[in-house]
Amino acid sequence: MGLGHDTQWLDAIDQAELVRSRQVTSVELVDAAIERIESMDPALNAVVLRWFDEAREGAATATGRLRGVPFLLKDLWADEAGKPISNGNKALRAAGYRAPADTTLVARHRAAGLVTLGRTNSPELGALPTTEPEAWGPTRNPWHLERTPGGSSGGAAAAVASGMVPVAHASDGGGSIRIPAACCGLVGLKPSQGRITMGPLRDESGLGVEHVVSRTVRDSALLLELTRGPGVGDTVQAPAPRQSYLHEVGVHPGRLRIGFLDERPTGGDVHPECRAAVRAAATLLEQLGHSVEARFPSALADPGATARFTAMWSTNMAVGVARLGALMGRDLTVDDVETSTWAQAQWGRSVGAVDYVQALAAAARWRRELQQWWADGWDLLLTPTTAEPAPWLGEHANDPADPMAPLKRAGQWIPFTTAFNASGQPAISLPLHWTAEGLPVGVQLVAAYGRDDVLIRVASQLEQAQPWAMRRPRTT
Repeated sequence: MGLGHDTQWLDAIDQAELVRSRQVTSVELVDAAIERIESMDPALNAVVLRWFDEAREGAATATGRLRGVPFLLKDLWADEAGKPISNGNKALRAAGYRAPADTTLVARHRAAGLVTLGRTNSPELGALPTTEPEAWGPTRNPWHLERTPGGSSGGAAAAVASGMVPVAHASDGGGSIRIPAACCGLVGLKPSQGRITMGPLRDESGLGVEHVVSRTVRDSALLLELTRGPGVGDTVQAPAPRQSYLHEVGVHPGRLRIGFLDERPTGGDVHPECRAAVRAAATLLEQLGHSVEARFPSALADPGATARFTAMWSTNMAVGVARLGALMGRDLTVDDVETSTWAQAQWGRSVGAVDYVQALAAAARWRRELQQWWADGWDLLLTPTTAEPAPWLGEHANDPADPMAPLKRAGQWIPFTTAFNASGQPAISLPLHWTAEGLPVGVQLVAAYGRDDVLIRVASQLEQAQPWAMRRPRTT
């Protein structure tokens, strides 16, 4: 068996240790990942842009804590100087656009020693929780090839879950780290808003954050440590951590007060497997010594929260379409973008400035009400990550007769993630449950704003109590 097989299921920290201890070279580590991508990706369609020759050159000179570890960037606003990016859009892909400069986060990835091999598939502008863009075609879930890997970081999740790379860049504006993690059996940490800069080139949406998907808690913790911090001119900054995030792994979290929710606060169905996942996690947390009660913030039952989020989301889609046009030097038309994206953008353009500002003000009041629950003595909230296991591919297909149909389908199965984009709080999806069919089902834990450390501690405790690293997709 070659090195590609030997390193397939090692996490980023273990792969870096092989290089540090001179058991392998950085180039050998990267070549092994390239071999896996070329072998497995035809079935998955996770890696849509590749720059393998440049990666081998970069591996030879890489330095940093994770020197030589193979890595993938999401095809969404993560600019790397001179490299192509499409943001999941067919017109930008056809134009052959290349980024003029690095984003701050991409530069931090390189400084950490990560070697980027290419880009992972993303839905157009990250607009949907599935990864089926017209520009590149669908990415398939390694656990079941006819099901979605989630989105919008679906290509990243499929690549990590299949063992192509140990960790991959991801972003989350409404659940796009946590949802693919839940669909693909991974760790998906959405940090506190402001913890990792989105500057200097990415527009601030008030909802999005960037980080990674990984197979181990310690990889997510270390990457947070290596990339955290504000950028030049950032106005949103999470509180500074008290110590290293990696040092939080294995630290006992103490006896936490945890509320749990296994149904929709505003009504609607939750799949029995998702409810079972929460109940099992609640039992496990109790066995670990925590106080667990069926309690949740009343603000989550606010019927107006979804409309406010949709107003912000659609307005951001309108801004995204305009930004794509600016990159191409012309206004985009309905023929340049997908039906659903265009409909969302048109709806966003219809929101008046006064209405939008009023929605932001109402969201701020709601955010304070929501966060008060944690201020009143609760440490964590436990929920399903999604309301059903990974849907079938094609369920979010564009429908000219009902342009908003994909967004409506999305709303049916992702009611638990968007609230914490609006609130800015850290949240993590953990793979603690599998269906009889073998599909992963994630559970979500949410901490108070700025308390990413609490999430890392309890996630590490759960990982030790109920390990998931030995679970591997049959398709790999």
